[in-house]
Amino acid sequence: MDFYKEIDALKDELIKSTQEVIRIKSVEEEAQPGMPFGKGPYDALCYVLKLGEKLGFKAKNLDGYAGHLDFGEGEEVVGVLGHLDVVPEGDGWTFPPYEAQIHEGKIYGRGTMDDKGPVMAVLYGMKALKDSGVKLNKKIRLILGTNEETGWGCMHHYFANETAPNMAFTPDADFPVIHGEKGIIVFDLKYRLESFKEETFSLLSLKGGNAANMVPDYAEAVIKTDSIDKSIDALRRYANEKGYQADIKEENGNLKVSVRGKSAHGSTPEKGENAITYLLDLLYSHFKGEPGFYNFLDWYEKSLAFKFNGENFGCEFEDDISGKLNLNIGVIKLIGDEIVLSINIRYPISYKREDIYNSIRAHLEGLPIEIVEGDSDKDPLYVPKDDVLVQTLMRVYQEQTGDYESEPLVIGGGTYARAMKNAVAFGPVFPGQEELAHQKDEFISIDNLIKLTQIYTSALYELAK
Repeated sequence: MDFYKEIDALKDELIKSTQEVIRIKSVEEEAQPGMPFGKGPYDALCYVLKLGEKLGFKAKNLDGYAGHLDFGEGEEVVGVLGHLDVVPEGDGWTFPPYEAQIHEGKIYGRGTMDDKGPVMAVLYGMKALKDSGVKLNKKIRLILGTNEETGWGCMHHYFANETAPNMAFTPDADFPVIHGEKGIIVFDLKYRLESFKEETFSLLSLKGGNAANMVPDYAEAVIKTDSIDKSIDALRRYANEKGYQADIKEENGNLKVSVRGKSAHGSTPEKGENAITYLLDLLYSHFKGEPGFYNFLDWYEKSLAFKFNGENFGCEFEDDISGKLNLNIGVIKLIGDEIVLSINIRYPISYKREDIYNSIRAHLEGLPIEIVEGDSDKDPLYVPKDDVLVQTLMRVYQEQTGDYESEPLVIGGGTYARAMKNAVAFGPVFPGQEELAHQKDEFISIDNLIKLTQIYTSALYELAK
């Protein structure tokens, strides 16, 4: 069944609402009373719940952690799981990341594709169904989370207090359908430095990256050295040779080295340019006489630099279902006499998290390195291709796009589909479309926003009729 007329009538309102929610900077912040992930995510949640009520749906706020909007009746529930938080904006935007400006038919802003734009497409898809007056036999529930990017405490709280839908999809990955997702582990590596503060050399500061699941686009080091001019000349020569976008200068009597890279999603580290790796490679080229710091640089260069599949880190795993393990170094910082690296790994579906940790620990044995496991690890997800949910969504996608060639996918990204049984990811990125999540100048074209609304409206109808 087509819902083009209803969606066309809602087009201007859909665009306006998408702009308004993008303008809310919903990066996780320090918790406040009733706002477990800070004011930004809370404001975004309240905005969408209030908008949903205005559109005629029943709203529920679960203590500021998450919420949902209900449409229709029925014992069975078709769910959609979306998130309203965003990763930090980073630098280098052409248009301001929280103004939702429209240029050449595109809405620019952090969260336009990940995941606010798709959430708005689903919400207005529900409105299109409501306005059409079609008969549905199942309830549709749009579930809204607020810290998908940083830990999933929102979903833990939600499903501790609410019954899971009978089936669901999340509009937070790729088309046609994601029927498998690699496992995810996030942890810190603490490398203890020895004798890194000498009279002739001291590492004063080292930092880079915003989140473990982002390829870092900026990193910098501040070093006290008695050979600043010599170091500047040598480092600039190497940076030019390698083509690094580096700023190398004296600042307040110290050497400051900063490097820019290119951000990308942590599940596809090979698509970015890791500024941490570029910075450490640059320093490795010159500081060979400083034993404590150089030992770290040497270890990093041989274990992690320019490697994306764990091949020199003790975890080069792969399987026939999901391919190779992916490894991203997302954050670096100097704390006391330790360099802390935040690492994000996506591991193949046929392995367990213990397999990965045990193998890495064995590889690091004897080194001055401690692994600190995080609390956001996620098991792999796998729904067979012949499952009715996968088959229905594939049929909708094919009918709406005319693409009968693309097959269901397995990805390294982690979506809300893992939060419950019988759920998969469904869009919003089309085959061949550039992946903009977590990158500067993230945008959604208005044409794609409308197309997503058509696809999600049809999917909800087919699942709930």
